[in-house]
Amino acid sequence: MHIATLGPSGNNHELIAQRYLNIRCSDEGSITLFTRFDDAFQALINGQVSHVLQCTAHFAYSDCVGRYMHRAYPVDTFIAGSKPLALIAQRTLTHPTQVALQPATRYYTDLSGFEKVTEASTTVAVAEGLLSGQFEAGICAEEVLTQAPEQLRLVQSLGPALDTWVMFATTPLPPSSPLR
Repeated sequence: MHIATLGPSGNNHELIAQRYLNIRCSDEGSITLFTRFDDAFQALINGQVSHVLQCTAHFAYSDCVGRYMHRAYPVDTFIAGSKPLALIAQRTLTHPTQVALQPATRYYTDLSGFEKVTEASTTVAVAEGLLSGQFEAGICAEEVLTQAPEQLRLVQSLGPALDTWVMFATTPLPPSSPLR
C-alpha cells in the first residue's frame, strides 16, 4: 500500500497514515506527502500511489469528494486521535495579545482574551512560528514544548482531537460491502 496524504512531515496526516499502515498492513507500505490534496488525488488517479488518506475536518475535503467523484472512491473510514494539542505562549509574555491557529482548531478553547487571531496553514506552521518568535501564542502539538522549554510555556493542554478519516482508492467497494 502506498498512501498519499498532506504534508508537511510531522503533521497529523502523516501520523495517522503511519498508524494505518502499522495496524492494517503490518508496517508494510509507504507514505508520500503532498502540499495540496489536489496533487495527492492526481497521483492516485495517475497510478503513482494506491490510496489517499484525508481528514474530513480538512477544508478541502468536500471539494475533493466532488471533484474526484467516480474516479476516487472512499474504501475505508475510521476515527483517530491527533497528537495531543495545546495552547502555548512565549514564556516572556504574561498576557499575549495575538494567537496563531490552523482554522480547524479555532473553537478548541476560549480565545476571547486575545486581540488578534492569525491563521496558519497547519499546526506545524503554528509550531514553527512559535519557535521562531513570530507568534506570541498558538494552538499546536503539545510536544513543541520539549523543543524549547526555556522559550515556550503551556497555557492550556487541549488533548487530542478526534476526527473522522477517509481512505480513497480508484476501485470502488463491491456492492456487497456493508460500507457501501
